[in-house]
Amino acid sequence: MKRALKKRWPASERAIRAVQMAFDTSEELARAVRLEAIRKGLSPSDMIREIIKLPVAGRPVRPRLTVSLSENDFKSLAQHYHLEEDDRLAIKRKVMQDLYAFAQVSNPDK
Repeated sequence: MKRALKKRWPASERAIRAVQMAFDTSEELARAVRLEAIRKGLSPSDMIREIIKLPVAGRPVRPRLTVSLSENDFKSLAQHYHLEEDDRLAIKRKVMQDLYAFAQVSNPDK
């Protein structure tokens, strides 16, 4: 199994061995790290790596935002957008339109 992993997914082996460390912090500390990460175009985890003087891989190739949606969320969004509940691609497109509209209102200079 180990040999097959090395042949098919060599980069995955390093990720499998990585250990994620979580920190329970104050809201003030978490906010400070997140805001500085945003200012520098980094993820919060890359910002932490920079703070503690570890190498940072750099900016993500494809920045993305994520949200977890339940079946009820899809039902609500389908109703909101007047779409079929199972047309998740159309729902995703409408959500993207709302996010871009939000960005325009939040940052009209861009």
